[in-house]
Amino acid sequence: MNTLSLFDSLFNNQFNTDYEPFNYHVFYSPKVDVSETGNAYNLEMELPGLTQNDVNLELDGSKLTIASKKIEKNAKKDSGNNEEKTKYLIKERREMQFSRSFTLPEDVDSEKISANFKNGILSVSIPRKEQSVPRKIAIEAK
Repeated sequence: MNTLSLFDSLFNNQFNTDYEPFNYHVFYSPKVDVSETGNAYNLEMELPGLTQNDVNLELDGSKLTIASKKIEKNAKKDSGNNEEKTKYLIKERREMQFSRSFTLPEDVDSEKISANFKNGILSVSIPRKEQSVPRKIAIEAK
């Protein structure tokens, strides 16, 4: 067994318990790719297991915030009038919560920002404003 797998095993076992004081919530920062073209910035964020209803996308001035809070629900099985709580044998997936903010450049057309969600990927299209072209101003002689 190598040192890394031993550390991983010790770390996982320390927190893998149903004893309430040791339950923990996972806070994570989803992976993001940001690219640009001549007329837009494109942001793609990995959000596996989430849906568009689990994600909040908000623009405040030049700050774009993507946030979510997904709370795991205790699975229950209905057996007649008795509710039987499910006992997990392995439970690695936990509550997820994240918030990421991005300061947008000044050339963004904030009225035209759009987003879509497909296969666990949030895609945000952030169009640029049309660049003003310098123009020559004629000088009149008086």
